[in-house]
Amino acid sequence: MKRTWKFIADYSLLLISGAALALAWANISPHSYHEIIDGILLKDSIIGYQKGGEGSGRVLTFHYLINDVLMAFFFAVAGKEVWEAIALKDGSLRGRKAFTPLFATAGGMFGPIAVYLGLALILGSETYSAVANGWAIPTATDIAFSYLVGRLIFGRRHPAVAFLLLLAIADDAAGLIILAVFYPSGDLQPEWLLLPVAATGAVYLLFNWLPRHLDRSNPNGGRSASTFVERNFLALPYAVGGALCWYGFQESGLHPALGLLPIIAAIPHSDHDYGIFVHAEPKRLDMLNRIEHNLEKPVEVILFFFGLANAGVVFSAFGTPTVLVLLGLIVGKPVGIFLFGWLAAGPLQLGMPKGMNLSDIVIVGFIAAIGFTVSLFIASVAFDPGPVQDAAKMGALLSLFAAVFAFIVARFFPVEKVD
Repeated sequence: MKRTWKFIADYSLLLISGAALALAWANISPHSYHEIIDGILLKDSIIGYQKGGEGSGRVLTFHYLINDVLMAFFFAVAGKEVWEAIALKDGSLRGRKAFTPLFATAGGMFGPIAVYLGLALILGSETYSAVANGWAIPTATDIAFSYLVGRLIFGRRHPAVAFLLLLAIADDAAGLIILAVFYPSGDLQPEWLLLPVAATGAVYLLFNWLPRHLDRSNPNGGRSASTFVERNFLALPYAVGGALCWYGFQESGLHPALGLLPIIAAIPHSDHDYGIFVHAEPKRLDMLNRIEHNLEKPVEVILFFFGLANAGVVFSAFGTPTVLVLLGLIVGKPVGIFLFGWLAAGPLQLGMPKGMNLSDIVIVGFIAAIGFTVSLFIASVAFDPGPVQDAAKMGALLSLFAAVFAFIVARFFPVEKVD
């Protein structure tokens, strides 16, 4: 239990605290809450959103600072795990071992979308038009919370936990693509994407490829060039490159919270993927892992402010979007994951991790229905501020109760914990 509490403290406590404070504040004094969260910090800023109206310029608000600027670090950490899983030779999303979790992930995307849009269509064209843009909200899986619940149910070493993590990482990858393609932050100006391409290319060539190339030419087999770059430049080239990438995303119309993703591939990295939440990984000496683990504590603080800036909905906001998001997650997610997992493991003969069976996939499906962080984020970009957005956010917040369903289902399908 001590290790479990430490995990909660490390990855979830500040986020929950921020969300709880926002809920209390918004219900006690909604005017002051929105005055602070949506109030203008800086006018005529080079970062921020374009304020409507003739002659108006770009303004920076607390909400924009959190969601569009600081949350870029959160998505960079998530993106780093996705990139490792896909790009490295022993990445967890490469090879046959990933086929069944990837199929299950597809079900965990299509199931919620079908439930959300199907029910909205049944409720009538007017309701459908009002809520249709939120179809991606229930596709999300919160990695930290789902991992926590998975460990409590299955134990630390049960193969279902690794299955769940593979699914959650793949889900994050799909979510990043959905955000970029379907939820741009403004009118698209694709010419600005040349800036992230140029910045990433320059950083990779000068501070990654060139030092390694010079080291390969070293007759003594040393790493003098790479060591020189690391000691003298530290993380500065990647910070500058990341800032240019972020600015390019903002100006291009793509959501700037994804702006640090391109620079990840330019940062020197070990050829081994230990996996997310593995204690050995912080001991890696490569630059990408050092940057990630230096960001760990700041990102936890950022998640506190993310909860504060996004979870401030009044309890009366409960409405149709709430029900659609909840049913999409708690019904569509488990059903989709189970059906596609069964299809992969059975008819398609892709196999299942040793020590895992179909009843475990049922439990994993309910655990993966915890949307929370990313669901809140998608709700904030899918709808304009107002009753529909608040109701959708309420559904994302209530998705934490999917954990209760997971524990109940685990009672019907006894699990032998493996610690």
